[in-house]
Amino acid sequence: MNPLFTDLYILLISPHGLIRGNHLELGRDADTGGQTKYVVELARALAERPEVGRVDLLTRKVVDPQVSSDYAKPIEMLSDKAHIVRIECGEPGYLPKEQLWDCLEIFSDNALEYIYEQQQMPSVIHSHYADAGHIGIQLSNLLGIPLVHTGHSLGRSKRKQLLASGTTREEIESTYNMSRRIDAEERTLGAASRVVVSTNQEIDEQYALYHYYQPDQMRVVPPGTDLDKFYPSVGDEKNSSIAKQLERFLTVPDKPMILSLSRPDPRKNITTLVAAYGRSPELQNLANLVVIAGNRDDISEMDVGAQEVLTNILLTIDEYDLYGKVAFPKHHTAEEVSQLYRLVALSKGIFVNPALTEPFGLTLIEAAACGLPIVATEDGGPIDIVGNCKNGLLIDPLDSKAISTSLINVLKNEKQWGEFARNGIEGVRRHYSWHAHVEKYLDVIRPLFEQTEPIKRMELSLRPAFCRDAAIITDLDEGLLGDPDSLGEFINLMQKHRKKISFGIATGRSLESALTMLRKYKIPQPEVLITSLGTEIHYAPNLTKDIVWTRHINNRWNRYDLLQILEEIPDLKLQPKNSQTSYKISYYIDPSVSPDIKEINKILLQYEQTVNVIFSHGQFLDIIPYRASKGFALRWAAEQLDIPLENLLVAGGSGADEDMMRGNMRAVVVGNRHDQELSELVDVEHVYFAEQNYAAGIIEAIEHYNFFNTDQSTQV
Repeated sequence: MNPLFTDLYILLISPHGLIRGNHLELGRDADTGGQTKYVVELARALAERPEVGRVDLLTRKVVDPQVSSDYAKPIEMLSDKAHIVRIECGEPGYLPKEQLWDCLEIFSDNALEYIYEQQQMPSVIHSHYADAGHIGIQLSNLLGIPLVHTGHSLGRSKRKQLLASGTTREEIESTYNMSRRIDAEERTLGAASRVVVSTNQEIDEQYALYHYYQPDQMRVVPPGTDLDKFYPSVGDEKNSSIAKQLERFLTVPDKPMILSLSRPDPRKNITTLVAAYGRSPELQNLANLVVIAGNRDDISEMDVGAQEVLTNILLTIDEYDLYGKVAFPKHHTAEEVSQLYRLVALSKGIFVNPALTEPFGLTLIEAAACGLPIVATEDGGPIDIVGNCKNGLLIDPLDSKAISTSLINVLKNEKQWGEFARNGIEGVRRHYSWHAHVEKYLDVIRPLFEQTEPIKRMELSLRPAFCRDAAIITDLDEGLLGDPDSLGEFINLMQKHRKKISFGIATGRSLESALTMLRKYKIPQPEVLITSLGTEIHYAPNLTKDIVWTRHINNRWNRYDLLQILEEIPDLKLQPKNSQTSYKISYYIDPSVSPDIKEINKILLQYEQTVNVIFSHGQFLDIIPYRASKGFALRWAAEQLDIPLENLLVAGGSGADEDMMRGNMRAVVVGNRHDQELSELVDVEHVYFAEQNYAAGIIEAIEHYNFFNTDQSTQV
């Protein structure tokens, strides 16, 4: 063992929340959750290593009659070599993390005093979350000790989610102190010698939003899994309470089970899984389907997103008459989850995760530890997990046929099922146990002592090339697709300038259809995805739905009444079910025999229906809320992303694109769409008619407008 890498003193910092060694109050509030559990388990696991001499976990001392006196003890032993050290920080009572910013310097000074009292200086400081990063920078600079950082949750991503949920910028600032948090994250990223993350996707899609993004300093160390809780079947799982609960749903309960376990979130794509099962008689003969989608009492009292998901699951079960084949229990406990994995493994079943996006995939690791093969989305964390463990198959979550085929293949191949089960158990022990986590963690910090890897420092000054204050928004079918060569060139161009220019899609396609095309043509996920003619907006990195936009466009929208009225108009034919959404009614129309658009509008107004009627491609008629359109959605999203309209380049090619090409934006009509639908834009200022087709036309417009700004783009 290298003498420089022995008797290590590791200082962990996690100031907020309620932290103690036993009986963690997880879920008590937003500050006492996964991070709290992680830092305690990390301290214990590190202390078990022979090269580690001591681990101190510094947190805030809390003296408050509303909480346990445990949190007021200055020192708590976790093991012979690990301690929780509670540092005084401002007023003694318990405070949420957002109210700690003004006293973090007090924490730093008191922590420094504690460190000076010790017999040796820390070997490394590891900060957790932005507040700890703020403290860590001060201690690292004063003591000359390397700083390692884990963000856990990032302010820029959180702000996007809050904006999408309807919280105003002013409320975000006053409630969450978001500017101070993001500033602390920026400075920590610039100062840290290493940044520890869970997945490569976290590096590429979340940290990439920061000015001081330094991917060379980031290392993937997947979190550890409790193997005392998640272990292979012991054979008695059929007698468990959860087994009895499932049996009442199933006609043939002894079949293998396909298990889906997630919260009822549209991004988890549960309805697609149920539909894939419903469309495959072979899969239904082979296995039962078990759907665990959170806990519910009364669906009507749940939030809108959960209501929609749970209702659609029930409707899909009914549509395919899956009664007796699908178990959909209302309740389960946290303690029953590990039993459920083992029960499904005992049945020779499969764990499936069909999520549209999956940043990590902890349930996949837990299932694998219990000997359960997995079929999972080819996005984010599952790619790393299957790559490391070789314990299952990756699927396109929007291809229902691929989902059912993959499940059938694993269920019918007993040899492969056994290999996946064994590989999963061994792979989790090798890559995702706490022992494996600490091994990788020490490998990450070892070069800081042995100097076997150069530590590249970044100048802490804002660089214009890292400010995303502009965006290119394009239609999908008419704007990008059609010429593979120019599409590839456009993708490379956006990748080159991704630190400065955001990328967005505005399409008439549904979210699922748009994502399918993005995957098919290997187009990177956009920062903003406007779908269904502007009736839905989703933001990267996790396809966060803008629910405030949904509420906004719901005003005076009467879908049922509209269907009744439009049924009386001759020669209108409803498009297939997958083209319809809650806020878009789509028809085929023959202009030579049907009433013209003005006449249809007149009829609707006579029935007091104020809507937006869109005619495109010579055959499509779409009815959407009067507050919705691609143009309205684009302006709304630009405000959320804080991008001035003057800094947008918009590409389109049909009548549905017209209102997002008028105004202060710069726009381009690609060469393949110089038709009558957009002929009125010929003399409109800031609308360029390109000679080249498809993506080549967008590239032509980029050059025409000098959109990347030569002086700045060369710095990217």
